[in-house]
Amino acid sequence: MATPLVISDVAKSFIMHLRGGLMLPVVSNVTFCVCAGECVVLGGPSGVGKSSILKMLYGNYAVDAGQILIDHDGQIVDIASADPRIVLEVRRKSLGYVSQFLRTVPRVSALDVVADPLMARGVPQDEARERASGLLAQLNLPRDLWQLPPATFSGGEQQRVNIARGFITDHKVLLLDEPTASLDATNRAVVVEMIRAKKKAGVAMLGIFHDEEVREAVADRILDVTQFSPRKVAA
Repeated sequence: MATPLVISDVAKSFIMHLRGGLMLPVVSNVTFCVCAGECVVLGGPSGVGKSSILKMLYGNYAVDAGQILIDHDGQIVDIASADPRIVLEVRRKSLGYVSQFLRTVPRVSALDVVADPLMARGVPQDEARERASGLLAQLNLPRDLWQLPPATFSGGEQQRVNIARGFITDHKVLLLDEPTASLDATNRAVVVEMIRAKKKAGVAMLGIFHDEEVREAVADRILDVTQFSPRKVAA
């Protein structure tokens, strides 16, 4: 499928139960697509709904209306209406997500945190760890940290573990939520090259990048989310 991600007429609002059931609209009529080998960047001011769009696409937020279609094993799955078990299977095989923050797992080493998505897909442990080692080295994470749980790592170190974990698989679609927010210039440049490599491999990517230099380096086009906002948001 040349267009592995298609979003049509998606809408989202939140119910403020502590304020008498007040409905707060977030986005409406969200319609766009992401082609294979393309990196689309969500643009617009803070609060306009960029992160909410990513969370809807990943199935973390339910939608009020619309479709989120993804190519999964040669079939089209609507994330907006799919059974939760199907959503989990799509995440395992077809839809990756790199958030700003690493959800740390007690007593699990950084190496195994990165290798885990491959082992979940049946890759032997030794091979998965070897590939994880390569990514951690590429991202300049000190080798003496690889066997330690990342809960006590710095923000930048945790983010590098998170990036390695997200990039280790061959998902057709990859969502990126500020993956370089806590990185120094050297490692931001590494991530830019990793994104370019994914594009060459035909991965469809949708991301949020507040770093203008990174955004300009990776974006094939910038999608202004204010066009989907039912309310005005101050810049």
